Amino acid sequence: MGAEVTVDSDISSWLLSLAYDQWVALPVSGSRPSARYKHAAEVANGKLYITGGSRNGRYLSDIQVFDLRTLTWSALKLHMDSESDQLGDNSSQEVLPATSGHSLVKWGNGLLLLGGHSKESSDVVTVRSIDLETHSCCIVKTSGKVPIARGGQSVTLVGSRLIMFGGEDIGRRLLNDIHILDLETMTWDVVVTLQTPPSPRFDHTAAIHADRYLLIFGGCSHSVCFSDLHILDLDTMEWSQPQIQGDVVSPRAGHAGIAINENWYIVGGGDNKSGVSETLVLNMSKLVWSVVTSVKERDPLASEGLSLCTGLVNGEKLLVAFGGYYGKYNNEVYVLRTKPKDSLRPKIFQSPAAAAAAASVTAAYALNSKGEKKIDLKKNEDENLKEIETESSPQDFTVDVNLITAEKKTLESSLTEIRAQNSKLTEDLTEINNTHEDLSKELLSVKGQLAAETSRCFKLEAQIAELQKSLESLHSIEDELQVLRSQKSAFERDMEFSNDGTTQRQNSGGVWQWIAGGTRNS
Repeated sequence: MGAEVTVDSDISSWLLSLAYDQWVALPVSGSRPSARYKHAAEVANGKLYITGGSRNGRYLSDIQVFDLRTLTWSALKLHMDSESDQLGDNSSQEVLPATSGHSLVKWGNGLLLLGGHSKESSDVVTVRSIDLETHSCCIVKTSGKVPIARGGQSVTLVGSRLIMFGGEDIGRRLLNDIHILDLETMTWDVVVTLQTPPSPRFDHTAAIHADRYLLIFGGCSHSVCFSDLHILDLDTMEWSQPQIQGDVVSPRAGHAGIAINENWYIVGGGDNKSGVSETLVLNMSKLVWSVVTSVKERDPLASEGLSLCTGLVNGEKLLVAFGGYYGKYNNEVYVLRTKPKDSLRPKIFQSPAAAAAAASVTAAYALNSKGEKKIDLKKNEDENLKEIETESSPQDFTVDVNLITAEKKTLESSLTEIRAQNSKLTEDLTEINNTHEDLSKELLSVKGQLAAETSRCFKLEAQIAELQKSLESLHSIEDELQVLRSQKSAFERDMEFSNDGTTQRQNSGGVWQWIAGGTRNS
């Protein structure tokens, strides 16, 4: 990250002094908006508009405006369009509800805000229109096959159509569908695509190339982040996942992207462990990734949920980044002056064979500075061979060297492409091996859990067996106790009978005693 610039309030006065491909924090005059992430941003009329977002688990509903010419912030107060009858009986509804994970698109003299998570319950995607001249807002009535409500989706403008892909619905279900909104008729339509689409995801980025190709990069599910690139041909509605060359790209979600001509710039993002420090650019014609610049770890430009726009100053486009979360919330504005790129590019999906053939074409040979004659490709092959055969001079050696040099360049070009393809295959193999390793670790973990559960089941079965034995012993003790109770009852009955006999003998003893006494007296 470059040092903060301490200059006057006019960015154009020092724009030309900025180094290319280096992020610089702008000096801001006055108060700043609250720091946030997962907001939406767009540049219109030299001003950066920031809507909503999230901070500390709370959704935001404000609109903040940063003037790129005066480097000052201001808040935009909206009012409901009084002529609009779209709200019906819900006139007490907020002008702009607190929203996070939504999309913002410049259209005509205003902005269109759609999608995102909000506390307001809605089953379908709501489209709001903000008039930048009157500062009024209204809900736009749409028809057709309106998509279900979602957040973390991508929305891309192509002509007069908005293309929405993916996201996460209010039930946390991940999506990978394609919906198109015709802005002329405000009619939604769902698109049936061919081939294999990207896996369901949210917090990805999207871009349009040549008004025909929709590119989807990165994003995440509920468990993993992605680094893949998918392309949808809007003419045939076929998905493809072409081979990519260049620098290795790490998985990320919550990153931001913006396309300038055929260069797609990607900033920030993370994998739920750390932020991504590289600023990338994808040449959408050559399908080659390269690193523009890098920042330190835990830098505002290595944030998740930041925004990225382009601002035109003095006829030159700047990248403008704002917000994000990198361990703390950010509210700085950063700009990057992009290096001019060569506008001559091959068409997208150009094959290596076609590229090699184009590289092998050479200009006609003419007289060099020494007057030595070389092959003229305008002549036919027989004439050239005849000249070579009839002339014996160092010129022969020059012709051979030039031919060999041209062939060498062609072979080197082919070799470079083969090496690049081999490098890509190696990267793919490494990624597959890493995925296999992760799955193996997860399988071992599941096996360990299963073994632990099996051991616990064995212990429970042993305890049940012991309890059954104890229960059987208890039945035996009850039987013995019943026998003892029976014996006790019999013993008690015998005792009662004995006691009755003794009493009788005692009572009759007096008679015998009288007889015996009488006998003794006589």
